[in-house]
Amino acid sequence: MFDYRFIWQSFNALHAANTTQHLLHKCYEKTAVPNADKKSYENSYPFIYYLEHGQNYYQLSQNAPLSIKPVLLFYGMVQLLKACLLTVDPQYPESTSVLAHGVSTRKRKKQSYEFFHDEVKVQKNGLFSHFSERMFHVKQIEGEKFTMEQLFKRIPELQNLFTLHFQQQLYLKTHITGENTLLIPEEALDSYHMTSRRFLDFITQALPFPTSHSTEESDDKDRNQLSLKVDKPNFLLPLASSPLLYHLYEDTYYLPKERELLSFFPEIMTHYLLLYNLSMISRYETEWWSELLHSYSSNDYPFIRQFLAVSADKVPFLLYLFLKEKIDGV
Repeated sequence: MFDYRFIWQSFNALHAANTTQHLLHKCYEKTAVPNADKKSYENSYPFIYYLEHGQNYYQLSQNAPLSIKPVLLFYGMVQLLKACLLTVDPQYPESTSVLAHGVSTRKRKKQSYEFFHDEVKVQKNGLFSHFSERMFHVKQIEGEKFTMEQLFKRIPELQNLFTLHFQQQLYLKTHITGENTLLIPEEALDSYHMTSRRFLDFITQALPFPTSHSTEESDDKDRNQLSLKVDKPNFLLPLASSPLLYHLYEDTYYLPKERELLSFFPEIMTHYLLLYNLSMISRYETEWWSELLHSYSSNDYPFIRQFLAVSADKVPFLLYLFLKEKIDGV
C-alpha cells in the first residue's frame, strides 16, 4: 500500500503530456470511445492542469488558518475529481449542468443551530451526481438528504471522538488473512441481532465483491470470528471497499455496527458532501463559523477540526488509487 505522506510524488509523476495521453488513450480504447487518439490528445493537458491546480489548493491549505481550510480542501478535491473524470468521461464537461456543485444546503436558523443536525440535499444535476455515477456507478436520488452526523459516522478516523463525546463504539475491526478470507468479530451478531448463518447471508449480499461462507463450524483459532471467503483477488481496495470503512492511519478495515451504514457509499462521496457544507459555512455563515472556532462551546469543533485534518490526507490518497487502477490496467 502507498504511504499517504508521499502521495503527491505519485501525482507529480503524471505531469508529462506524453504519459497522460497514453494513459487516456488506453482508457478510451477500453470503452470504445470514438476518436480515442484525438480525445486523448485534447484531454492530456487539461488532465495535468487539474492535478496541478488541485495540488496547489492542498498545499495552500497546509499552512492556512482553520477558518478557510474547508474552502481550499473542497476546491482542491474538485480539481482532482475533474482529472479522474477525464479517464472515464472524455467529453467532460459536456454541458454546463455538470459544472454546478450538485448539492445544496438548507437555510440555517440563527438560533440553536447545530452542525450535526444540518443537512445537504442532492440535486438532479451537477458534479456530485456526475462523478458518483461515472466513477463509482452510484446513481444518486434527487432530493435525498444526508445529515452531518450520518456523514461523520462514515469516517472511521473519527471513532475516538464518538467514543469520547458520546460513548459510542461505531465499528468492528475486521482482519484479512493471506488466503483472501475476511474475518469479522462474532460481536457483529449482537449488533445486528442475527444468528451467524443469517448474518453471513446478509453480509454476503451487502458487500460489493463476491464472497462465500461455509456452514461448518470454524476452527478453534477462529472461534470468535465469522469467516468469509472472498472470490476475488486483491478485493479490498480502499476506494471501493464500502460498506467496509478503510482507516488510513491504521491501514485496516472496519465494519459499521449500524445497519443504516451498511450500504455502498464510497468515502469520496462522504468527503465531498462534508467539505461542500463546511466551505459554504466558511464563506457565508461567518458569525457562526467564527464563534465556533473561538468559543469551544460545542462538540462540533473537535469533529470538524479532526475531519479536515483527515480529509487533507485521505482524499488525495483515495483519488490517486482511482488513477492507479487505470494506470495498472494500461
